[in-house]
Amino acid sequence: MKALQKVSKFLSNYTSVVVIAIAVITFFAPDIMSWVNNMLFFDPVGNKFTTQSIILGVIMFSMGLTLTTEDFKILAKRPFDICIGAAAQYLVMPFLAFGLTKLLHLPDAIALGLILVGCCPGGVSSNIMSFLCGGDVAFSVGMTTVSTILSPFMTTFMVSLLAGGAHIKISGLPMFISIIETVILPVGIGFIINYVWGKTETFKKLQPIMPGIAVLGLSCVVGGVISSQGANFFKSGVVIFIAVFLHNTLGYILGYIVGIFTGMNTSKRRTISIEVGMQNAGLATNLATTTAQFANTPESAVICAVSCVWHSISGTLLAGIFAQYDKIKEKKADDAVVEAVEEA
Repeated sequence: MKALQKVSKFLSNYTSVVVIAIAVITFFAPDIMSWVNNMLFFDPVGNKFTTQSIILGVIMFSMGLTLTTEDFKILAKRPFDICIGAAAQYLVMPFLAFGLTKLLHLPDAIALGLILVGCCPGGVSSNIMSFLCGGDVAFSVGMTTVSTILSPFMTTFMVSLLAGGAHIKISGLPMFISIIETVILPVGIGFIINYVWGKTETFKKLQPIMPGIAVLGLSCVVGGVISSQGANFFKSGVVIFIAVFLHNTLGYILGYIVGIFTGMNTSKRRTISIEVGMQNAGLATNLATTTAQFANTPESAVICAVSCVWHSISGTLLAGIFAQYDKIKEKKADDAVVEAVEEA
């Protein structure tokens, strides 16, 4: 058990390395991760349920296992912060995506994909990133939880609202069902298990393994995305990469600015920056490749896939920058103390 905990800690500490390594290997040998896209069955509303859907559910389940009633008490004590975060999540990224589709004159199907990414909740891996960069983890969990709970309604509503100009008929029901299946249900089951058995010794030993499982799951999702869509990455033109980069980077910046203007401390600013900028693009890719409403727009999956890969990489890089800044700042403070002592 201790060995597994050490492996989990290693994976958490080197998330970016693991994700990038899997991404590079899969790009040159796509068959390695092709199993992630295996078709399992169709649900009652026509959505494809794939191995990727199961993996995404496992990631969300692992997140649910970390949630306790205390987390919900925190939400109750800090409703203003959570409201700001949720509002930023569903206003900044969707309208930013919509603006970029107009600015860059993206084709309808690709525009729909970027809007879908913008309208998804915060990524589950953002909690790990917040921890790594000295952010407010409780706040991060709170934002992710609330944005995920709201996602069946807000994601479908915002996509329907903003994608009207794409001349593609959007039905909220298939996306609603898919989000329930792959997000809400696994998180709920994980929370219930934690609530019932969370105080047992066995569970306490298993819980530290969950971050590592989430990292492996994230790596598999990224690998699966590249396996199915990697060959199309460079066929769609550089404009897709520009759109994804601008959407993600501006999301980080605008999220941080929201934190400044609402009087949040540095820890919360970092958290809201990561939560806003780092979307659950894995969920977007899953929706774009399995939801019946997107069956006639395969190009939508490409930009979702590129976003999934880039958000995972950029999030870990940003967390590393924040952490390195703290180390430099701490070293300067220590040097100043030493210098003051020597002068005295």
